[in-house]
Amino acid sequence: MSRNLDMTSLRSFVAIADAGGVTRAAGFLNLTQSAVSMQIKRLEDMLGTQLLDRSARQVGLTASGEQLLGYARRMLALNDEVFGRLTQAQHEGEIVLGVPHDIVYPAIPQVLRRFAKDYPKMKVSLTSSFTRVLKAQFARGECDVILTTEAKVDPGGQTLAELPLVWVGAPDGAAWKGRPLRLAFAHNCIFRQGVQAALDAKGLAWEMAVESDDTRGVEASVSADLAIHAVLAGSEPPFVERIAHGGTLPELAVIKVNMYVADPVHSEAVSALAAMIRQVYLSRAIRSVA
Repeated sequence: MSRNLDMTSLRSFVAIADAGGVTRAAGFLNLTQSAVSMQIKRLEDMLGTQLLDRSARQVGLTASGEQLLGYARRMLALNDEVFGRLTQAQHEGEIVLGVPHDIVYPAIPQVLRRFAKDYPKMKVSLTSSFTRVLKAQFARGECDVILTTEAKVDPGGQTLAELPLVWVGAPDGAAWKGRPLRLAFAHNCIFRQGVQAALDAKGLAWEMAVESDDTRGVEASVSADLAIHAVLAGSEPPFVERIAHGGTLPELAVIKVNMYVADPVHSEAVSALAAMIRQVYLSRAIRSVA
């Protein structure tokens, strides 16, 4: 008698292997922890073997689990390819994705490339703006999915990553040594007030030397050593570098990268796009820990 593996259970198994635990995997799958645990138990019962090593603090794979993982990845990839090719006619239209300019790279191009392959008839309109602007557009129903960079997460949102703000200036620049400290920020930048508060708390005099309606003017001014700026770690723009200030400047806040998805979603493709974004951020988090 032929037996069939449950694809949903396999997807949960791969998520646990990637995330290093049931709780984190459940968050990225938008399932409860108990639901994921039940799926894994069902899979273990079906195969008659233990797949997860639960004895350590962090859940790992048994020898059988390691053997299954390669098969599971290939099966899921083939499953998703079949659905993408045979149901693509059902997925036509446009999705509006809003992303702050400073976190477009490197995650979003990866997501758009994969989405275009799986949903070739869907158009994704990418809107790059400030978090405040994107949240206002999302509230008006103008965006299907948005990413934000903010200190907290509002109801309905999901935190994908937490990254520290870092000081950046011109390569080999000296602007960070001047007093009052010369700052460059866009008018709508959500980091602006927090940076000013951190400087005030440390007793450092500062002045807003460069203000702009867009980030290009800020980046050009910083790269010319006219002022300094603060960005999320890992999102430093070209022609600037992280300032090795040795504690002269204050440490800055840790910022959440959040995702908000329209509720209800108007198509399965929107949910698929959101899932791809979650997966890319999960993969980046795993690589940074490794």
